[in-house]
Amino acid sequence: MGRSDGRAASSRRDGDLDDCREAALRLLDAAPRSSGALRDRLRDKGYEADVIDDVVTRLVRVGLVDDVEYARMLLRHCAARGLGARGVAAEFSRRRVDRALGESLIDDARENGVFRESALRMASAVESRTRGLDQRTRLRRLWAAAGRKGHDSDDVRSAVLTLFGE
Repeated sequence: MGRSDGRAASSRRDGDLDDCREAALRLLDAAPRSSGALRDRLRDKGYEADVIDDVVTRLVRVGLVDDVEYARMLLRHCAARGLGARGVAAEFSRRRVDRALGESLIDDARENGVFRESALRMASAVESRTRGLDQRTRLRRLWAAAGRKGHDSDDVRSAVLTLFGE
């Protein structure tokens, strides 16, 4: 390969880096993302893996992509929507949050009672919606909702005791 071929390849790579960086910034402008999700979206747009790695590494280094803060924000959002630990873990997986980071944050949230509070809020909403129905139906609906939201049975039992005294 001659010098002009080398310069052309370097220029093409620089152009790919610039295009990829612009695409990444547009994606981040639309919504915060984990580095894994950003990599997936850039790969879907046809960028090469080495270009994506360079761009994402730089965005992490300058603080525009922060997986820890993103995961914390996502956990707060999920808990506010009434999700339990399994529900949050599924959302972390869907949003490509690093597995070890997700497990660590879920463990911390569990220890701090985040999921117990979330289960109580969810159970309270079900209790309110099912007033007037027989107790067995109310409890069945509560347990079904808790399962869909990914709550642990201990958290649901605690909520049932608080709301229904059973």
